[in-house]
Amino acid sequence: MELRKTQLGSDGQASYVCGVHIEIKVMKERQESESHHGRTRIYVNRIPAMASPWKISFKDQRKVTMLKEIQMCLCIFLVFGFAVFYELSLERSCFFTCKPTSKQFLAPKDVMSQGRSIVFLETSDRLHPPPLVLCSVESAASIYSDRPIVFFLKGLENHTTVDFKSSCPALSSLSAMRNVFLFPLQLNILFQDTPLLQWYLQVNATQEKNWVYISSDASRLAIIWKYGGIYMDTDVISIRSIPVSNFLAAQSSRFSSNGILGFQQHHPFLWDCMEDFVQKYNGAIWGHQGPQLITRVLRRLCNLTDFENVLDQRCHNISFLHPHRFYPIAYKEWVKYYQVWDPSPDFNNSYALHLWNFMNHKKKNVTAGSNTLVENLFKTYCPITYRSLFPVPQGSEKNK
Repeated sequence: MELRKTQLGSDGQASYVCGVHIEIKVMKERQESESHHGRTRIYVNRIPAMASPWKISFKDQRKVTMLKEIQMCLCIFLVFGFAVFYELSLERSCFFTCKPTSKQFLAPKDVMSQGRSIVFLETSDRLHPPPLVLCSVESAASIYSDRPIVFFLKGLENHTTVDFKSSCPALSSLSAMRNVFLFPLQLNILFQDTPLLQWYLQVNATQEKNWVYISSDASRLAIIWKYGGIYMDTDVISIRSIPVSNFLAAQSSRFSSNGILGFQQHHPFLWDCMEDFVQKYNGAIWGHQGPQLITRVLRRLCNLTDFENVLDQRCHNISFLHPHRFYPIAYKEWVKYYQVWDPSPDFNNSYALHLWNFMNHKKKNVTAGSNTLVENLFKTYCPITYRSLFPVPQGSEKNK
């Protein structure tokens, strides 16, 4: 705080120091003369003479010091209050890092309002996800550490007060991650205000042999349309962040997948997809409402061509990403993920890896010490999940 020398008023009576009004008695000598009956009478009115603005009595100095201290305290308090207000004003943009509210009191709209969420779905009733699902969510939580990772599970619909620690330890480990949020998947609510609601109210889910996949295909469209963000299948391991916002993932030239997609909120492409879903619904054909639907709508909008090198395509404001971005190993070669690679691939052109779990009919798993590609991916991109699968015995590290 600066002590400023200021100009005295014309009457010499007041000055300001540090913005605080201080009344200073000064000395000045005034002479008045007047002529009376031929005589000059001189009146001398003595009041304290003009003093330098810096010459303040000891008592006034203490007052100034006290006022300065009070003013300093007020300044600090105001700065602190402004900082708190500023943090609160940013609360929605950094919701999961600066909002102290318990996760159990949050709704999807509270977490997903910024349109930056990474979304996963579980449309079966299971509440004990296998290791690959856990790895997918953990890897996304690590790669996208500044974004909410939202996992919708149908099995939570009737278990909102479930005790994860005792009954669902796998989900408990996910929920413990700072930016991971678990919500029940409620299709009757999700499909409101979309073309999918009328279809959902009419379809007989018990008669649909592919209902788990069909409901997942519908849900991802509705969620990303409503909130924006990126959807990923639960067998996708993230290895680096995706640099574009409106995109589709090519599975091969001129054919799109729906296992990974990202759009801004209320993007018209997703609305067109939901309308196509209803108008051309055929639950008997696997993928008809999934990758085939996405490809149908994309072809109506864009003139798709073969990819050249590892270059992405762009149509209007949609990026059609090269197959190597997510599918460097094609679905026919999915078993390579469970083989030993020498040397190990770097996947420099990929943002994430789709492990084609749908093809894994024999349920191959990660094996400790196998040095397979999938084991090394778990070690690198989901170490918490890997350690939970293969805990290190106590004292083993000391014996090495």
